[in-house]
Amino acid sequence: MFRATLKSLLARKLRLVLSGLAVVLGVMFVSGAFVLTDTLGRSFDAVFSDAYAAIDVNVAAKPKVEVSETEGEPVAAPVPASVVDRVKAVPGATDVRGAVSADGARLIGSNGKVVTSFGPPQIGENWLGEDDLMTLREGRGPQADDEIAVNAALAEAAKVKVGDRVGVLTLSPKKEFTLVGVFGYSGGRDSIGGANEVAFTTPVAQRLMLGEPDVFTNVSARAADGTTPEALRDAVSRALGADYDVKTGDQLADDASASLKEALSFFNKILLGFAAVALLVGTFLILNTFSIIVAQRTRELALMRAIGASGRQVIGSVVLEAVAVGLVASVLGLAAGIGVGALLAYLFGKLAGGLTLAGLGVPPAAVIGAFAVGLLITVVAALLPALRAARIPPIAAMQDVATPDRPLTKVTVGGAVVTTIGAVLLFLGLSGNAGGNTLATILGGVLFAFIGVALLTPVISRPVVALLGALFAWSVPGKLGRLNSGRNPRRTAITAAALMVGIALVTGVTVILDSAKGSISALAEDRIKAELVISGSSTGPRPASFDPAVLTQAAAIPGVRLVDGEYGDMATVGGKRTWVAASSDVSALERIFGAKATAGDISRLAPDQMLLSSDTAKSRNLSVGSTVPVQLSRGDARTYTVSGIYESSQLTNPVVLPPQATVDFAIPQPIQGFVQLAPGTPVSAVQPQVERLLADSPEVSVADRAAFIKQQTSQLDTPLRMIQILLALAIVIAVLGIINTLALSVLERTRELGLLRAIGLRRAQTMRMITVEAVVISIFGALLGVVVGTGLGAAVVRALKDEGITDLVLPWGQMVTFLILAAIIGVVAAVLPAIRAARINVLGAIAHD
Repeated sequence: MFRATLKSLLARKLRLVLSGLAVVLGVMFVSGAFVLTDTLGRSFDAVFSDAYAAIDVNVAAKPKVEVSETEGEPVAAPVPASVVDRVKAVPGATDVRGAVSADGARLIGSNGKVVTSFGPPQIGENWLGEDDLMTLREGRGPQADDEIAVNAALAEAAKVKVGDRVGVLTLSPKKEFTLVGVFGYSGGRDSIGGANEVAFTTPVAQRLMLGEPDVFTNVSARAADGTTPEALRDAVSRALGADYDVKTGDQLADDASASLKEALSFFNKILLGFAAVALLVGTFLILNTFSIIVAQRTRELALMRAIGASGRQVIGSVVLEAVAVGLVASVLGLAAGIGVGALLAYLFGKLAGGLTLAGLGVPPAAVIGAFAVGLLITVVAALLPALRAARIPPIAAMQDVATPDRPLTKVTVGGAVVTTIGAVLLFLGLSGNAGGNTLATILGGVLFAFIGVALLTPVISRPVVALLGALFAWSVPGKLGRLNSGRNPRRTAITAAALMVGIALVTGVTVILDSAKGSISALAEDRIKAELVISGSSTGPRPASFDPAVLTQAAAIPGVRLVDGEYGDMATVGGKRTWVAASSDVSALERIFGAKATAGDISRLAPDQMLLSSDTAKSRNLSVGSTVPVQLSRGDARTYTVSGIYESSQLTNPVVLPPQATVDFAIPQPIQGFVQLAPGTPVSAVQPQVERLLADSPEVSVADRAAFIKQQTSQLDTPLRMIQILLALAIVIAVLGIINTLALSVLERTRELGLLRAIGLRRAQTMRMITVEAVVISIFGALLGVVVGTGLGAAVVRALKDEGITDLVLPWGQMVTFLILAAIIGVVAAVLPAIRAARINVLGAIAHD
């Protein structure tokens, strides 16, 4: 039986290779995700190990507000200069130095634009001289207040050289400096982890990066001979008390690396999610392939039963084929995943500003995941056909090979039950009644919904396919193609379901994001009563900002009625982390954003007062007159009194503080500005004047309201494009499924095709018949995907109504595009099977058994 199985397997190499490709692509994503995160993780380990190699003990003040990786960069609390002397007094401490090192120093390049950095920080620091890690390559270190030095990577990116006058943006508006030095790092590196570094003199660094003199971000020390870093750490900790975090260099490296690895794990989960989609689609393909193969081998398997093979042996034969396909696919998928992981790591390193990658590694999780997933998916997909094969009676050996289609009652009932389960899970997840497992419940609902719809597809395939096929039934090949596409509803349904999954996901995501864009646009058009908006695109983790003086100057322009500058910061409000805002003109809350007071007065604020949105006030049980302690990124905690509450909306912040509070914000400059014009004042008369005021703020620009809204909503286009690209993999697998189904169908109908050719069907007509069959199946799958995706997307939009997505927007243009794309996919998928059908030898086909 084993030898017979191997011979049967080798006789169908092409068919099994096509189905195995689906597993290869899915396994590639799984193993590639693990290879990527392992390589990048070890790369960052090496980066931080080098960065902290010269530090035995580091002293830092605890941040006043904890900020997660997804919320931005935490602001380091200042360490008084007196701490340097206190650490020097600790026995065993040598080479004690106070350092300034904070994110937010943006160099303006020779082209007048800010050098961007999406990921690595843009560090402003004080010049501490050369050491074993860092050495000058050109010039010298800064000595005067108007001098700076930069690392070689930043000098190259900005196209600047020693002697140039350059602008730098920090906590303060643009300042001009002379570049006097360019430095690099051991091993010929131009940067550490792709970071851009600007070195000032110590007083300038303190003023520009920390906002106050005689403070540092941290104090470092080396351990004297005979003193271990751990012993020195404990001694320094005892001397300074609990107000400071005292860690060894190794601890700093581990903490920094762990923080980045947490962010990488999120990316890893995204890749694994797309791998799951690819494998789900691949399951349909493998199930269809083995179902057709078992149907074609009915007579062969019946003969085996007749000569003594048991049902268990027949099951083992089919499962063995699945294991062989799964093993080969897992090996190929692992190899492809290693290559993809290495490529993505290389691209990540380039985007991160030249991150030095560690050697490529293949973690055990990649290998285990590849074989576990590859084998499991293939065997599970082949299990139903295997059970069906075991039920073939020996008497079938004396019957015709053709197998009649079975009733669809059980499949329909099962599909209805599974679809209902999916609908219930989606309702629980989207309504917030999942008991803390919202994401898992929604994903489970989507999975059950897809499987349920796939099980119900055979019931609706005949009428829908007949209707679609009617479009092509104006010729004999078209009529034959329509009949062939509907002759086996199960096969057609499974083939179409593979395409349905990919297109449904793309359609659903598009509906959600387009609805979000439409809702934001409608709300902004209705509520924002400002003709001009000042805003910018971030060149790093911190938002772009501009000089507050621009607001005063813009207000003096003829025709300008009101100017408002918006500030923002992450703060601790009443013990909870909350985004807070401040307005240069508090009346803008009503006059520009259309906020309505629900209690108190929201038109003015005293220095010790605050405003709350109605949702925030309700969730925290606060009212007008309540006092709330607020800790901002800088300064000491202050207590504010609630003086007004306004109606919540997507355009208003949860907490509004007085403009005097902005001195303690992480960024004490406005990040947005709104300019309201007097009636009859043309935008074209004011906009150029505001643009001139922003000459020293290259990160920001001024646009009219329509352009601003378009700019804000266009940010949703990037994730949509990424999702569409990744989900294209599922569509590629679906194309393989159509090719495989048609190829097996052509082989199954060899005698039938020979007879058609014998009675006059020409080769070109044969090819058109196969093409019509493929196009009908593809359009059916796409139509199903569009309907299911629209339904799922609409359900999510309805669930997010309270989050501000109030308008359901259906992407009709993209839906039509998907259907046209499906027709093209059908034509492409039919090429090889159609050519094979056209080349069939007529006499040989008629004699085929």
